[in-house]
Amino acid sequence: AKVRKIKLVSRLSESVTHSPNKNSPNFTFNKDAGMYVCKAGHMSIKKTITGKKKREKTGSAAVRTYFFDVEKCKLCPYREGCYKEGSKTKSFSGTLMSTIHSEQKTYQETEEFKALAKERYKIEAKNSELKHGHGYDVASGRGLFGMELQGAFTIFAANMKRIFALLGD
Repeated sequence: AKVRKIKLVSRLSESVTHSPNKNSPNFTFNKDAGMYVCKAGHMSIKKTITGKKKREKTGSAAVRTYFFDVEKCKLCPYREGCYKEGSKTKSFSGTLMSTIHSEQKTYQETEEFKALAKERYKIEAKNSELKHGHGYDVASGRGLFGMELQGAFTIFAANMKRIFALLGD
């Protein structure tokens, strides 16, 4: 995007800005809530960040930790290998990438981004129509070229349907 001078009008998900670790497959990030969810569907109840000041001064990575309700963990069917018996807390931590997304994070705080983000819902409605109404949700071809072809044909078909509807045919 930067090379092509494209401005991204979408907030970065913390799942993008976190480095993966060995437990990542057991946890998914809920972007709307801003929290991680475990394999059993329990959402974290609190999050903290450590090393933020150090990160700002040195560029080294900070760590964000998400805490879960340990009482739910004690009864969880997936607790083996996840919850250590007798533990008073259950957490999941991820290292925040230090520089890769920093420019986008800064841009997200600008008035320009905020104004564009308010208009984004119009584009999302069209994207939703293409995905759900015209089957553009799963690429049937392999690779980027296949995806580009599928996108072009889907958009063409959607526009043809609109034209025929306007013509009354």
